[in-house]
Amino acid sequence: MKAIVAADRSAEAAGIILTETPVPVPAINDVVVEVHASGFVPAEWEWPSTWVDRSGHERSRPIIGHEFAGVVTALGYGTTGLSLGQRVFGITDWHRDGTLAEHVAVEARNLAPLPGDVDFTMGASLPISGLTAWQGLFQHGRLQPGQTVVAHGAAGAVGSVVTQLARESGAYVIGTGRAKNRQAALDFGANEFLDLDSASIEDIGGVDLVFDVLGGDIQERSARIIRPGGTLVSVVGPVAARPDGGLAIDFVVESVPDQLTQIVQRVRDGRLRSNVGTVATLDDAVAALNPTARRTGKTVIRVRP
Repeated sequence: MKAIVAADRSAEAAGIILTETPVPVPAINDVVVEVHASGFVPAEWEWPSTWVDRSGHERSRPIIGHEFAGVVTALGYGTTGLSLGQRVFGITDWHRDGTLAEHVAVEARNLAPLPGDVDFTMGASLPISGLTAWQGLFQHGRLQPGQTVVAHGAAGAVGSVVTQLARESGAYVIGTGRAKNRQAALDFGANEFLDLDSASIEDIGGVDLVFDVLGGDIQERSARIIRPGGTLVSVVGPVAARPDGGLAIDFVVESVPDQLTQIVQRVRDGRLRSNVGTVATLDDAVAALNPTARRTGKTVIRVRP
């Protein structure tokens, strides 16, 4: 089968190639899925699991990508809950070969049914961005109606979902980003927008929750505007800054089928839009994943038409 592999770790995105690899065989409780579309997160180059297995041994030419939508074509021994020919979407295990390939082996417990009225491109764009936003807001941030939320990168793949889910939950959302993304953030539902290049985060005043996708100095300064009892939620590694009288939480997203079902239902009834940016074919994926300029939104590779 065709697959995109990381052939040169030191070259990061410049080291990926399209090559032929064996079709995976399902292990116990696995399914093999014919991949129709795969999302991609550029930060994958920084994840240790991309380069080493659970024992710490170097992985050779790993297939990249970890979110996808497709059709079940094989069941492993003992697999229950899914059937041959079923449309599914979800996240693969971080330490296993990924989804930028014509087939992928994945644990059945990581997948949710993809409704027939949601196309594969949309389905592949949802798992990581949608679950990151959902878990950060509701599991870790314990968001309540009436609270004030700062959504950093509100026009990005994760930030746009954070903005929409927070607004739907009755929060007041302050989106941040660059000036050129102001209108996009407002269109996704931000009540107001802060241009990080020209305004100070400290001008925002007290908030209940900051959803951080940036880290560094922005994270540190964001901790200072959180009210006592509030929460700084980060998806960019260990949190160095801690809000006075509040919580600081960093987490790694997990594939939770029940949450995926709730997210995709919001897409179906028009309450949620996924921020799909670049869409390319598998044959053009190497170029699409090596952009010459920074792109906004989720990159999705259509593995099949």
